[in-house]
Amino acid sequence: MTKSELVEAVAKAAAISKQAANNAVDAAFENIASAIRKEKRFQVPSFGTFTVRSRKAHKGRDLKTGSVISIKASKTVGFKPAPNLKKGL
Repeated sequence: MTKSELVEAVAKAAAISKQAANNAVDAAFENIASAIRKEKRFQVPSFGTFTVRSRKAHKGRDLKTGSVISIKASKTVGFKPAPNLKKGL
């Protein structure tokens, strides 16, 4: 599903204009991103949990030259689906 398809579905379900639905979707994702940055976690009951995950520094290989390179530690966002969502797949 693309963002435009999501906006269209929200507009239809809530009986609002596409512009209002677009604003609502944008606001929702901005607030989710802000919560993840601030609290390192965002949970939606019966959907799942977004958390900040740390990746350790490690060695990799440059595919062009074949030489070993160092990849620094980083952070990423992980998602763990709720059991109900997982069952329905």
